[in-house]
This record gives sequence, C-alpha cells and structure tokens, in this order.
Amino acid sequence: MKVVDAIARILKIEGTEFLSAYPTTPVIEAAAKADIRPVLCRQERVGVGIADGYARVKNGKTLAVFCMQYGPGAENAFPGVATAYSDST
Repeated sequence: MKVVDAIARILKIEGTEFLSAYPTTPVIEAAAKADIRPVLCRQERVGVGIADGYARVKNGKTLAVFCMQYGPGAENAFPGVATAYSDST
C-alpha cells in the first residue's frame, strides 16, 4: 500500500465526503479511488476557504480537508488556515 492510499483510506474512515485540493498532489487520485469527491481550486487560499466554509456549514460534524503542494503553497494557504484556527472551525 502506498502512503497516499493510506491517507485516503484514513480520510474515508473518518467520514470525509470531499477533498478540496490544489491540483499538484497525488492524494487527489487516491481520494477519488476511495470514493472521496475531489474539488479542485486554482489557488490555495480558495481551497482552504472551501474547506473552512464546508466545516462551518456542517457545524464540524464532518471532516473538511484541504490538500496542497508543499513550499509556496503553504504560504498562500496560511491566511485561511489562521482564520479557521482562530474561529475553531
């Protein structure tokens, strides 16, 4: 089993319904194989916003996940992550 398949399996076990993602990661295809719907975005801030909004709508009852590239993607995603963290979503 590959690491990406293990990640997708764990996400499925945790009840993840969709994966918000920036399209540069192999986790997207592994999640799709695990019947987790990928929702692609063109910018990391938007992807975090999608996951954060989903978590807010579901009141934290299901896991909202964003997957991105490493490096500069982390810097682009940080404002959304900080907002979600400060609001406990």
